[in-house]
Amino acid sequence: MIHSKVVAMILAGGQGSRLKNLTRKTAKPAVHFGGKYRIIDFTLSNCANSGIHSVGILTQYQPLALNTHIGTGVPWDLDRKGGGVEILPPYMSTEGGRWYAGTANAIFENIDYIDLHQPEYVLILSGDHIYKMDYRKMVAFHQKTKADVTVSVIEVPWEEASRFGILNTKDDDVIYEFDEKPANPKNNLASMGIYVFNWKLLRRYLREDHKNKESTHDFGSDIIPEILRQGHRMMAYRFSGYWRDVGTVDSYWEAHMDLLDPNNELRLYDDEWKIFTKNLDVPPHYISDAGHVENSLLNEGCEVYGTVKNSILSTSSVVEEGAVVTDSILLPYARVGKGAVLKKTIVLSHHKVQEDEVLGDGETITLAGAYDMGIL
Repeated sequence: MIHSKVVAMILAGGQGSRLKNLTRKTAKPAVHFGGKYRIIDFTLSNCANSGIHSVGILTQYQPLALNTHIGTGVPWDLDRKGGGVEILPPYMSTEGGRWYAGTANAIFENIDYIDLHQPEYVLILSGDHIYKMDYRKMVAFHQKTKADVTVSVIEVPWEEASRFGILNTKDDDVIYEFDEKPANPKNNLASMGIYVFNWKLLRRYLREDHKNKESTHDFGSDIIPEILRQGHRMMAYRFSGYWRDVGTVDSYWEAHMDLLDPNNELRLYDDEWKIFTKNLDVPPHYISDAGHVENSLLNEGCEVYGTVKNSILSTSSVVEEGAVVTDSILLPYARVGKGAVLKKTIVLSHHKVQEDEVLGDGETITLAGAYDMGIL
């Protein structure tokens, strides 16, 4: 058996239906982000930078792009014998084949994988958030406070609090109540969907939850409240850095625009906490004599013959002569035809905006393309 003090389990099977055409053909964690990344790159890079090298990725919905992207885990230094990355899809068992029934059920179905590593702690992560976090600090907090469960929390705007699991704490950050998406939240301290569990304790509750026919087999709705009811010590770990749940088209666009703020907290150019991704081996970007670029990110392989302002161009996207792209996102291999005008538009991968086509009014976000190809 492999011994690892911490095993990370990344929940990456979400459909992400609120992202509309962005996730019609690919899982939410595999959606392109920031010109060259996938959303899951941020969680994987956090694991790599935190020195956590035993990582299970639980997939389900439209997994092809995600599986192809992750491969053997080379970009994140997870292609190793003593640990490494493992893709964990639903599988046929003695009880028959089925989808994962919920987040807790997904972990339950992979108890054997976790047991193989004999961990003291299991770190439960989501594969669809944009953030940087040193998980070592959270595990150290968990140990120092002698917690059975630690939940990472962040203050969210009051108007958004009902979208999250809300934690009510005492002055010493001991959690005494957990409300999953309450209509009238008591505070704005939201769960980030990041948990540290003592494995022996979690293992027991996963087995009990599996037997409960009334359970929805979800961490927020079932496991966390039940552990609280049984009087176990649960702590809130307060996170103060950049974190965004890009679960809607609006939040996805806003997170991209955050990257263009020179004072943004995410800091993609931080050499001490790099975001790693798969290298696609494409040539450098090119801006012609007629091309004009202002406050934008251009990834490798891009060609600009028109005007680009306050926008993000992903791998090998093209803006042709006379085209004007403002406050927009072009996903890989998108092409904007001659004379086209785009305002606050997301062009999906491999989609061609026709010559002289006008998209977007600068107020609402426009999606151009039937679906994102996912595979490059």
